[in-house]
Amino acid sequence: MEVLLNWVNETNDLLWNTVLLLMLCGTGIFYTIKLRFIQVRKFGEACRTVFGHFSLKGKQGEKGEMTPFQSIATAIAAQVGTGNLAGAATALIGGGPGAIFWMWVSAFFGMATIYAEATLAQEYKTVDEGEVTGGPIYYIQAAFKGKAGKILAAVFALFLILALGFMGNMVQSNSIGTAWGEVFASRGIDVPQIAIGVIVAAAAGFVFLGGTKRLAAVVEKIVPLMAGIYIVGSLLLICLNITQVPEALRQILVGAFNPQAILGGAAGVTVREAIRYGVARGLFSNEAGMGSTPHAHARAAVKNPHEQGLAAMVSVFVDTFIILNLTVFSIMTSGALSSGKDGTALTQVAFVSQFGGAGDIFVAVCLFFFAFSTIIGWHFFGSINVKYLFGKRGVKIYSLIVLIFIVAGSVMKVELVWSLADFFNGLMVIPNALALWALSGVVGKIYRKYGKSKH
Repeated sequence: MEVLLNWVNETNDLLWNTVLLLMLCGTGIFYTIKLRFIQVRKFGEACRTVFGHFSLKGKQGEKGEMTPFQSIATAIAAQVGTGNLAGAATALIGGGPGAIFWMWVSAFFGMATIYAEATLAQEYKTVDEGEVTGGPIYYIQAAFKGKAGKILAAVFALFLILALGFMGNMVQSNSIGTAWGEVFASRGIDVPQIAIGVIVAAAAGFVFLGGTKRLAAVVEKIVPLMAGIYIVGSLLLICLNITQVPEALRQILVGAFNPQAILGGAAGVTVREAIRYGVARGLFSNEAGMGSTPHAHARAAVKNPHEQGLAAMVSVFVDTFIILNLTVFSIMTSGALSSGKDGTALTQVAFVSQFGGAGDIFVAVCLFFFAFSTIIGWHFFGSINVKYLFGKRGVKIYSLIVLIFIVAGSVMKVELVWSLADFFNGLMVIPNALALWALSGVVGKIYRKYGKSKH
């Protein structure tokens, strides 16, 4: 295991310190300029597009289409997960407070990237066996014709299955297991973490069997509820430590460019590591540029692709600028950073410091719903790509393997699980980003056609 961890970490250093930083940030900056800061100018319209279709009735079209709110709920369900509670904590530990600044930067430009992803997903969606489907595998083939496009699409599909269906879902179950393990251990209760993994797998299997209809009905109810509860709890904690907010902001801004001024020479964190952890954990959290959420955006029943592109920007904003920031400021204002804990346990320390024994339970409950919603969202994204590669029969086998990985992930070492997730997430980005660049003319054409009708 140690040899595998070292190899994965070395490869991740190469990917995240150079290749992916340029691809992710470069794509976001390119689309921000091309679309004239669409994430700022059209943000109000984007919010109206999403929340104007708010519903808890679980309705779907005849071809498996979702309402814009359902598609965004599915996207947010995949985005708002472990990355918002455990990922923010690991970024703070690995890259220092300055990593959070780079999370903000990558998310800001990522809003323009995800507009392009969702727009292209709508533009190139298709009907497969009577059901609407879409995603990068379809717009990659549109970008690169012939054999090259098919190979690149297949490579993307394989990376996504490994990154989200298997490795990513291990991260989710690992964080659930760790969170509840802390709760039980602190109370002297001996509950094996594998038992928690089995429970999560059983609940996930129930949703998997229900297909897209059950998925849409579940996530559109879970997402608003789980987000609302966590927002209230986090805001209360931050308000109790409101005097520490200016210092937290100072540490984030100074640490982004001079980590040693915040952490001291012994910490060994450099600007490069702050950027690397910020962008990597930001990607794991909001998924902009990764090519995952376009699968949900393709299913939305909207008037035109531009409309869903706008809606997609809201999901990144909610994920990073609201949910993730609440975790960051909860940890930083409570003094939990000095506890020596990492990941989920660090977030729990922050809440325990203010709410006592109820704090770690609160985080464990929220994390369960956050991570569980991500598991079912990522399984859905993976199933589309499994079907593309292996046909409909492959989906059942894939679902079974996902459940096995969920159980296995609940007992694995945290560092290895996160490193594997970073590795495969990074590989996913490459073919998706290449297609986004190749189809930039299509995105621009769609924006010019529909984007200037409202201001």
